[in-house]
Amino acid sequence: MFRMKVVHALKPQAVEINGDTPTMRVFALLEVIAARDQLVSLQGLVEATGLPKPTLHRMLQQLESAGLLQREGDGRHYSTGVRLRRLAENLLLNDTWHGARHGVLRALVEEVGESCNLTALAGSEVVYLDRVETPAPLRFYLHPGSRVPVHCSASGKMLLSQMTSAQRRRLLAHAPLERFTPATLTDPARIDRELERVRRDGYAIDNEEFLPGLLCLAVLVPAPVGRSNLCVAVQAPRMRLSPAKALKLLPALRRAAAAIADIGSAKPPAAAKARA
Repeated sequence: MFRMKVVHALKPQAVEINGDTPTMRVFALLEVIAARDQLVSLQGLVEATGLPKPTLHRMLQQLESAGLLQREGDGRHYSTGVRLRRLAENLLLNDTWHGARHGVLRALVEEVGESCNLTALAGSEVVYLDRVETPAPLRFYLHPGSRVPVHCSASGKMLLSQMTSAQRRRLLAHAPLERFTPATLTDPARIDRELERVRRDGYAIDNEEFLPGLLCLAVLVPAPVGRSNLCVAVQAPRMRLSPAKALKLLPALRRAAAAIADIGSAKPPAAAKARA
């Protein structure tokens, strides 16, 4: 029986992970790496797990060759690979809660009268997991799977605001701070100040920072533990939705975000019945 004792970044106590086959052992190591909010190294994993260095080196090579991990430029640290990130995105886009979450978005659009999205961080971009369009004739059309820059979108700023400065710098190093409009923030110091405001206020606004004439307001979907990777956002033409008017929609957005969080945390019916 393979046993690995791991000290998680958020939990000082050791956590025992078991694997009965070589595949499950590699998968257990991948779970450990994916749960961390920082790059990992071979030596760091040796110290955290107590496994022999040759064993861990071989497992890391397997994950790297499969595209599930990638080695950083220094050759010593590893981060999640393209294939693993794509797997995570596909799970979010096609998970079993999609229908229920879509229903919440549809009800939100009926309430606020504007297009609404469910978004998540994917690498250094924000991906649209779901979207319901307003029936209004003038609108910006973006379909599920669309991607927008993290530094100048409301959802991106909301998600970045949860990170430490070091984590943000590491992520933004792979995301060119392109200027899309005169309102786009590209100076790291100004972005940091904006994210402090977002963290304090609990919402983020994109006021024509990505597309001219577009305003977006986003809030986080509450997470049971740790950082959230989901946002609910409303988008509308600037001529129809000013920042002041958008703030009046905050209660509706927060109710929708809480409803989506409840969907994700609900017990499956069979499990609930078994407990009863």
